[in-house]
Amino acid sequence: MALEKSTGPAALVLTATVARRYYLEGESKSDIAASLGLSRFKVARLIDRALATGLVRIEIDSHGEIDLDLSVRVGAALGLRHCIVMDAPEEDDDSLRATLGRAAAELLAEILEPGDVLGLSWARSLMAMRAALPQLPRCDVVQLTGSLSLPSDDSPIELVRDVARRSDGEAFFFYAPMVLPDAATARVLRTQPEIARALAAYSRVTKAVVGIGAWTPGLSTVADAVDDEDRRALEKLGVCGELSGVQFDAKGRAVVTPLTERLIGIDADTLHAVPEVVAIAYDAAKARAVAAAIRGGFVTSLVTHRAMGLALLP
Repeated sequence: MALEKSTGPAALVLTATVARRYYLEGESKSDIAASLGLSRFKVARLIDRALATGLVRIEIDSHGEIDLDLSVRVGAALGLRHCIVMDAPEEDDDSLRATLGRAAAELLAEILEPGDVLGLSWARSLMAMRAALPQLPRCDVVQLTGSLSLPSDDSPIELVRDVARRSDGEAFFFYAPMVLPDAATARVLRTQPEIARALAAYSRVTKAVVGIGAWTPGLSTVADAVDDEDRRALEKLGVCGELSGVQFDAKGRAVVTPLTERLIGIDADTLHAVPEVVAIAYDAAKARAVAAAIRGGFVTSLVTHRAMGLALLP
């Protein structure tokens, strides 16, 4: 907006003087008012006018790959504790996961404290985070879900082991698939010593890092792990997305389904009780599921990219 034509040179200089002393020299409104013989109300009005007319422009500069302005806007709109929106190429999923994984690693190193118990779910984005992690404060690390692949360098077992080595803490891991063919088999497996040991540690988890999937083929490793009939049946029950296997609807409410009893991992109530849950989310097609997970209180902090950030804004 251009300055008003009715603004005379004296008024313009006075406005600029007040704005300069307030924004650049850090003087309080009261000190400026006393120095210039103005009322505090007049000073406040001149400051507001400087902004409204464009005499003063405030910009938030980006810090490397982080879109600071969008990070602030999304975090405020969704009530997030931490929100990191990366301005990175979005055409290649592997490259995007690497960028988000690096950002999540930096955030985790910043917020993790000695004595925390860190829970990690299985997600490709968390595997990318593992590669970028520095040395961490001492904490135990707990595997939150079974595996959706055979034990390998990309398994949750290796993820937990690697992070525990970086934190010099104890690793709570187990060899088991995430999705079992039936509830009876899952119940038996939960009694196995290493699995029972990890499950017992879930209530002690203080911080967790998870991925979020939309209940659509190709947008959730869990949805891809069940057959088409089961996937459609859960969709009819209102399932919108999942994180660590916990299924939720469009309002972020946990949905108990026949699949729930077939899963090895953290349950909805226990995950909901974790004080700090950082989600790494990519692909704007998942925006509805990401928003629901945040709305339901499952996620307190988010690491994502620009397209997702814009899709999450009201």
